[in-house]
Amino acid sequence: MSQLRPAIVLLVLLAVITGGVYPLLTTGLAQWWFPTQANGSLLEQNGEVRGSAMIGQAFSQPGHFWGRPSATGDSAYNPLASSGSNLAGNNPALDKAVAERVAALRAANPQAPTAVPVDLVTASASGLDPDISPKAALWQAPRIAAARQMPLQEVEALIARHTERPLLPFTGEETVNVLRLNMALDALNN
Repeated sequence: MSQLRPAIVLLVLLAVITGGVYPLLTTGLAQWWFPTQANGSLLEQNGEVRGSAMIGQAFSQPGHFWGRPSATGDSAYNPLASSGSNLAGNNPALDKAVAERVAALRAANPQAPTAVPVDLVTASASGLDPDISPKAALWQAPRIAAARQMPLQEVEALIARHTERPLLPFTGEETVNVLRLNMALDALNN
């Protein structure tokens, strides 16, 4: 019994620290230092939440930029089913899916160059990627300009303004957040 009592006290103490104090402390610090990120990086437009900057959305209208394909099962960009397709690079099913996506993108954007950027035809590991490369955004620019009856240069300038660059060139690649870009595009037409 003399050895059981310290073990129970230690169990209760560690449960309170790791199950109560630590989560409350980290949540409080996150709310203080990074309130936007701690609350889901939600993006609002006209007082309405349009989505999260951290989770891709399915855009299919000709006048919007399209993101990376989602491999989250039956429902695209479903965070509850986040996963990759688990198809190997030499899997015929992946080849078929990529070929179908290329054909669909070329049909929707006949004015664009024939080489479709890889991030428009392959899903990310999570299936939720909210970003595309500037090259993928520029590839879609002719379709956007035609659908919205805007000058191509204006669409390209909007892409340039919404291109996020890494802090240091060797720490990552330039990206464009599709939701932010589409929100800016919608704001131009309002």
